[in-house]
Amino acid sequence: MTGTTAEFSCDRLGIFGTGRVARAMLLGLAPASRSAPLLYGRAPDKAHDAASLVQGVSVAESPEALARQCDLIVIAVSDDAVADAAHALAGHGPLLHDPLVFHVSGRSGVAVLEPLRQAGARTAAIHPVMTFMGDTDTEVRRMAGARFAVTGADPRISAQAAAIVARLGGTPFAVGEEMRPLYHGALSHAANHLATLLEGSAGALEAAGVAEPYAVLAPLVRAAVENSLDRGFASLSGPLLRGDEKTIGNHLAAFARYDPAILPAYRAMALATLDLLERDKGPLANGCRQLLEGQPPDL
Repeated sequence: MTGTTAEFSCDRLGIFGTGRVARAMLLGLAPASRSAPLLYGRAPDKAHDAASLVQGVSVAESPEALARQCDLIVIAVSDDAVADAAHALAGHGPLLHDPLVFHVSGRSGVAVLEPLRQAGARTAAIHPVMTFMGDTDTEVRRMAGARFAVTGADPRISAQAAAIVARLGGTPFAVGEEMRPLYHGALSHAANHLATLLEGSAGALEAAGVAEPYAVLAPLVRAAVENSLDRGFASLSGPLLRGDEKTIGNHLAAFARYDPAILPAYRAMALATLDLLERDKGPLANGCRQLLEGQPPDL
């Protein structure tokens, strides 16, 4: 295995997994493999389907074959399955060829790969900060420009992991082992809960008679996200910033009458917004908090 920049290469790439991220990693890293990559999946039909993405890729009959024949191995399975994959790869004795094995889970650091480290592998966690929906070509392009959280077993391995990220076109940043759950929780809060938030808004718009709620929301939400990413909380606008009690009261009453399912999320997010406003400005001299913590008034 050679290279510390985008020229990174390996003798043979191995992929453990057949899902969306596994396929993107195969397509993105195959050019770095001097020999035809090897792929392993528990379901043979899925493994052959994933391998067909890149000409010449072979399907391994067992994790042992992957562990013995590859000097760079990517574990791209669900978060809960990473430990089992590590045990499967490490369960056949010492790995004398010193492979570099990394997983792509956001939740875990390198501790979950300890069986592999003890077997003689170098271990790292490399998490791409992006979503994977199954459009492999597009996702490979998106990785070129994405940020990747890197946790290595030691500084030398972290540098090697950074070279792999560079080969994918991404930008690495370090996350400590003990901070991985906090890091991943922060990403989940932003990405996953945004989908929940928008679904609630779309449902309320439908209740208001709007036929294409997501089309209506799209320009507003895109602008709000871009402004937030550019300016942070300073981009906040709307009735809470203005202290407009009547508007907040009208919202609560309308939700209670037409779409009560949205009320818990609306109240929670509005109160969290008030907390941040008061953090920056001190106590607010309006009744918005009382409205949000109490019962909605009548229209």
